Amino acid sequence: MAFLPTFIMRGRMQAIMVASAFALLSLIFPPVSIVSSASVALVTLRRGAAEGGYILVCACLASALLGIFVIESFQFPILYGLMLWSPVWLVSVILREGRHLFLAIEIVIAIAAMAVAGAYLYQPDLAQFWETQLGPLLKPALMQSYPQMSVAEIERSLSVFYHFIVTGVVALIYVAGVLAGLFLGRWWQANLYNPGGFRQEYLNLHGQNSLAIATLIILAAALLFSGVIAEICWNVSILLFVLYALVGTIILHCAFATLKMKRFMLPFLYITMMLIPHALIPAAILGLADTWLNLRNKIPNPTSV
Repeated sequence: MAFLPTFIMRGRMQAIMVASAFALLSLIFPPVSIVSSASVALVTLRRGAAEGGYILVCACLASALLGIFVIESFQFPILYGLMLWSPVWLVSVILREGRHLFLAIEIVIAIAAMAVAGAYLYQPDLAQFWETQLGPLLKPALMQSYPQMSVAEIERSLSVFYHFIVTGVVALIYVAGVLAGLFLGRWWQANLYNPGGFRQEYLNLHGQNSLAIATLIILAAALLFSGVIAEICWNVSILLFVLYALVGTIILHCAFATLKMKRFMLPFLYITMMLIPHALIPAAILGLADTWLNLRNKIPNPTSV
């Protein structure tokens, strides 16, 4: 994997080539969009906002040119490139200047939360929109998968999903892509110029009091209010829940790293978090509590891996 970041940092043309080529490949295999975003992040983190912006613009133009030959369109590749790279470039600039990874994550979450609220301003009956778009697919699938459930029960479950979950999940998917690109770019930067630096930075991720208080206020509002306000709060809560689940997982990582069988326990931890969603609940509670309790200070050698 060291070849790719080294190739990207050789020059502008190489960075533009990697960003634009992997962006078009992501139309076939979406996960490779992370590599495309990481290439912009790496250049921005190492060489600054102006250089990263130059790569972003030129990669959009290169994607448009490739799009003419591959999909016979240049508008879509430009718009797709802007959606893919602009947030990563922005958060990379923030991380480069602020030098705090959690601050960059907080800003991404804040932007996503404002986007969720903005979606309700643009489309007040957002649940109806999702029902129109997803209903023809989800309802028959649930009826086939759960024949013991009545139609009324399925419709009630889908109503909860449309009102309180799906908008937050869509925002979360986008945020996850942005942060994955940022993390990969930061990891590349550390491997090239500061070996071991990303591990230290990742394991020291720690929530801020202000965000924790805002999280509790949003949860309280979700419980106390109804209608659009409750919908917005529950959907934003999904973003915050996953953020604190990440922090909680890092705390567990630090704890597991002190065990003799850490070589097996650490992969087991992350596999569990990915395959068993319910495991994220105690992790999120742990991450939120860590804001005030600073649990990592109670772990001997918390950054040893």
